[in-house]
Amino acid sequence: MTRPATHIVRLLRWGRVLARHGALRIIEEGQATPAPVRRLCRLARFGTVQPRVPDYAAAFQAIGPAAIKLGQTLATRPDLVGEEAARNLLALQDSLPPVGFATIRAEIEASFAAPLERLFASIEEAPVGSASIAQVYRAVAIDGRQVAVKVLRPGVREKFASDCETYEWAAAHLEALGGEAARLRPRAVIANLKRWTARELDLRREAASASELAEAMKGYEGYRVPAIDWDRTNGRVLTVEWIDGVKISDGAALDALGVDRCVLARRLVLAFLTQAIGAGFFHADMHQGNLFVQADGTIVAIDFGIMGRIDRRARQWLAEILYGLTTGNYRRVAEIHFEAQYVPSYHSMEEFATALRAVGEPMRGKPVSELSVGQMLDGLFAITRDFDMQVQPHLLLLQKTMVMVEGLATELDPTINMWDVASPFVRDWIRDELGPEAAIADRLRDDVGTLLRLPDLIRRIEDRFPPRGGAPEQAPLPDVDLVWSRREGGGAWPGYLAAALGGGALAWLAAHAGWLA
Repeated sequence: MTRPATHIVRLLRWGRVLARHGALRIIEEGQATPAPVRRLCRLARFGTVQPRVPDYAAAFQAIGPAAIKLGQTLATRPDLVGEEAARNLLALQDSLPPVGFATIRAEIEASFAAPLERLFASIEEAPVGSASIAQVYRAVAIDGRQVAVKVLRPGVREKFASDCETYEWAAAHLEALGGEAARLRPRAVIANLKRWTARELDLRREAASASELAEAMKGYEGYRVPAIDWDRTNGRVLTVEWIDGVKISDGAALDALGVDRCVLARRLVLAFLTQAIGAGFFHADMHQGNLFVQADGTIVAIDFGIMGRIDRRARQWLAEILYGLTTGNYRRVAEIHFEAQYVPSYHSMEEFATALRAVGEPMRGKPVSELSVGQMLDGLFAITRDFDMQVQPHLLLLQKTMVMVEGLATELDPTINMWDVASPFVRDWIRDELGPEAAIADRLRDDVGTLLRLPDLIRRIEDRFPPRGGAPEQAPLPDVDLVWSRREGGGAWPGYLAAALGGGALAWLAAHAGWLA
């Protein structure tokens, strides 16, 4: 177990990197920052010169792989880091200098226990991508297919584990200070980070996610997922079909292909809604580097290490919230927040509906280019504070992905109206999923399922409470005072003796194992 001193030294070292990029000032000067955290910030920046304009993305990039993932997580939390920092962190480039090919070759051969020549006819030694967790190479399979080979960086799992342990330690101490720090739930943020990276650090799970998303999107034209080469995939290596296309952010290349950018923007938004609301399973890393466009306008997604999942009830709430905002039904949006217990019941639903109206009305009927994202976010975060809304960790990935999709769609078509695109899809989904026929089908399915479970329930009850018979029941046994139990009144010396012995043993262990350091 890592000692507190180690955590503090790491935090101070990272703090100095943040200070050199001007990224520590936002913490030190924050009104809600607890006094102990401010003191730690002053200590970390001692002797450094902070630039006037902070560069949060560069700071996290300089700290290393785990910090890059933490920065991407914090980009979803403008309520925690502020709008300016969140916007800067969205531009965080998940890239590092590549590891030499000799090391990568050894990783591939060790993971498959086979020479590289038995796996691939050829493989290019220069990576086509070098991210914080893995590197990607272009190769040719034995049967002649063009493939992309993704390989985990050596030692990345161990580095993530140690850094995340310090993140957890710091988040626990921050949350224990109470107040605004407790409401923002930093421990939940780190828990989500660990879950996301755990999936990314096992490439078999990424392959399974890609396969599942491909099935979910099978009926959606204009969007597809590369095929997985399962014979050349394991926990450390992922092999998929090679994709020829242009990046979705390359406007000149899209124009050269003759692709209609407005159609592409709508297709991207509807693909996301189909995944998130329709399937409850969505690609949560939809930045410009992970989306390609083929000559026929088909969007091809890659990199499925970060996936989001929403259960059916939460999807119903989400759909009704979106539809309520697009139609101006703020009363229904408020009701859903209370039903989902996002807002504590001691608040007024009517007041909450009015607060939502103050944020929603300026957005309705306007293209994204005319909206003030800053004012909108300020209004939403003021509501979360005023109505004591705790952050919902299961919606963090959704929020992050929605911001990414909106940004890409706006780049493709600056005049796009996100509400107009989303409204018909959400309306149809609500009709199909929440209409009378759907309600009857849900009730029948639940009731039939309950009836089918009754025989098993009865058998478990019989196992738990068998009929009496056979050997007689054991008579009640007398209570016996255990020697290490501390009793009130007389006869307490055995407990004190046990406590003294235990304390002495712990002190000896601490002295010899270095626990007191």
